[in-house]
Amino acid sequence: MTFFKFIVLIFWVVLLSACATSIQSSSGPVSLNPAAKWVLLPITNHTDTPQAGLAAEAILEHQLRWRGVSNLEQYPSALTRDSLFEPTERKVAQEAEKWAREQGAKFALVGSVQEWRYKVGIDGEPAVGIALKVLDLSTGQVVWSASGAKSGWSRQALSAVAQTVLADLLVTMPLATSETQK
Repeated sequence: MTFFKFIVLIFWVVLLSACATSIQSSSGPVSLNPAAKWVLLPITNHTDTPQAGLAAEAILEHQLRWRGVSNLEQYPSALTRDSLFEPTERKVAQEAEKWAREQGAKFALVGSVQEWRYKVGIDGEPAVGIALKVLDLSTGQVVWSASGAKSGWSRQALSAVAQTVLADLLVTMPLATSETQK
């Protein structure tokens, strides 16, 4: 191999690995009905970035509707506690889940943000890491879960990377089609 070919190979390896997405998902033998009543519950923020959970929720709400989940409700804003100084996420999650059951919802989407920032350094690449799960509120069972992470390019918006990660996660969600709902 010539030196030039070696340099080109290294360039492509670095180029392709720089924006890698890591996605893992799992679900049982279930098909989730997008026409059922769904709720989007608080996305817990485990980052140093204020309101990262709220930003993820806004993107998730749009993407769920785009995927066909039309009967979607968001938890009341009184249950929002996305703050660096108030570590009450578990209590909020329990209150939100209780509220969702009272609303008669079938499915609840919950999750947590592990990374939501621009990396420190010359390039300042955006990086997002998030985990999601769908609960069947009638049984309390997790019927789908996924986690993903991605870093982008230095001139890419953090929200663009987040949208890509969340879309890649949600595409693995086993939503029923109109034929399987009949």
